[in-house]
Amino acid sequence: MSTKYKAITTEEAYFVTITTVGWVDVFTRLNQKYNIINSLKYCQDNKGLEIYAYCIMPSHIHLLCKGTNGFVLSDVTCDFKKHTSKGIIKTIIDEPESRREWILPYFQKTCAHLKRIQNYKVWQDGYHAEIVETNWFIKQKVNYIHNNPVRDKVVTLPEDYYFSSARNYAGFENELEIVLLDLF
Repeated sequence: MSTKYKAITTEEAYFVTITTVGWVDVFTRLNQKYNIINSLKYCQDNKGLEIYAYCIMPSHIHLLCKGTNGFVLSDVTCDFKKHTSKGIIKTIIDEPESRREWILPYFQKTCAHLKRIQNYKVWQDGYHAEIVETNWFIKQKVNYIHNNPVRDKVVTLPEDYYFSSARNYAGFENELEIVLLDLF
């Protein structure tokens, strides 16, 4: 398996993108966004995940983060994806969801080709991770992460998007505590 875009070290931070299969807009629902927030909190508390910036978009998640305390980010990401997949499917089944009749069959169909038996596939294979090597790269990626909802015309200002660390950096109420970087 290629390691070109994998977080395989424990010392460096990475810019990570995790995307749903078919870019399905799963995270348009508040309950699904909280599935992600709660899982990220769990990873922070129990899996050594240190987050510097994040944004939950409708079909993907951006993180600037690293594994600490001996946790390798690739393992944390794998566990995160497994756990959130189950939570996403459970939420679609158990809670009101107008898209249930097409989204569940879609997630079933996406795993039909897999060798390992699996009922649903929510996330694309792997994830995209780029190692952080310079302050310029950090600033560029944090700005990219925070401006994602602005580019999609969801909000006018990055700090207006509730499920983004732009709120943390602006000193606003937020759902997920992060490690603030002193680069701005």
